[in-house]
Amino acid sequence: MRKESRIFVAGHRGLAGSAIVRSLKREGHSQLLLRTRAEVDLTDAKAVDRFFDQERPEYVFLAAARVGGILANSKFPADFIRDNLAIELNVIDAAHRFGAQKLLFLGSSCIYPKHAPQPIQESSLLTGPLEPTNEWYAIAKISGIKLVQAYRRQHQFRGISLMPTNLYGPGDNFDLQTSHVLPALIRKFHEAKMSASSQVTIWGTGAPRREFLHVDDLAEASIHLMRNYDEDEIINVGTGTDLTIAELAALIAGVVEYKGSLVFDATKPDGTPRKLLDVSRINASGWKAKIELRDGLRQTYDWYLAHTPAAVA
Repeated sequence: MRKESRIFVAGHRGLAGSAIVRSLKREGHSQLLLRTRAEVDLTDAKAVDRFFDQERPEYVFLAAARVGGILANSKFPADFIRDNLAIELNVIDAAHRFGAQKLLFLGSSCIYPKHAPQPIQESSLLTGPLEPTNEWYAIAKISGIKLVQAYRRQHQFRGISLMPTNLYGPGDNFDLQTSHVLPALIRKFHEAKMSASSQVTIWGTGAPRREFLHVDDLAEASIHLMRNYDEDEIINVGTGTDLTIAELAALIAGVVEYKGSLVFDATKPDGTPRKLLDVSRINASGWKAKIELRDGLRQTYDWYLAHTPAAVA
């Protein structure tokens, strides 16, 4: 991947895609092909074909997806599986047919079984039932993995798939109806602080353990793998450490400087009990996460304050 290579970052406005664009620009890549959904709807096969035919990208980072937390996945299962399947099929197929040299597919750690042995190795894929609260999204992502592997095996297309753990960072989604747990907690604690609320209610028991990766670390891992990894097997990307949701909430409360109490609503779903990735393979390739969680939370909160007008009202 040369500095002048034509690189398509699908989903460049999203959390992961925007971070990949930032990293590519920092490294001097000048031929970035970026399109909004209004310009190229990736669920539309004809639109995707027209784009690939006209622009002929050499490298593709497939970071586009319909994403959301437990609530969004529960309310819109058809949307999650339909849109993600369409995006994956259209982009992967067009990348092959129009001569892209390599494609990186961004999966998700939710592809693994709910009760997979911890830390989760790549070989755990398809060894047990999925977490029911997001199985529609997970099945779509598994299909994307299998598409990449099938095109590699039948057409020798150089596609790779990486599985990031839970992502966070600048550009995150802070909508309480569709966001993941970390940005949702940042917003909840901030609003409680601004309104002088005495307590914040958090979904679930607080007991589940989660691993969180700053999106800028993911971006560096993605570029590292695009340059140095070319195998059929999926590869995990994470920090190798986790904490409970209760510990995360306390950490965020400290960063936001919220002084009230935390109440856990055990009537709401917890999701998977634990989800920690085994990152030994990517670490052995020469990459390790750099950004500490507390530092990343502070950076994310600062971004939220700077980009959400209502946050400082």
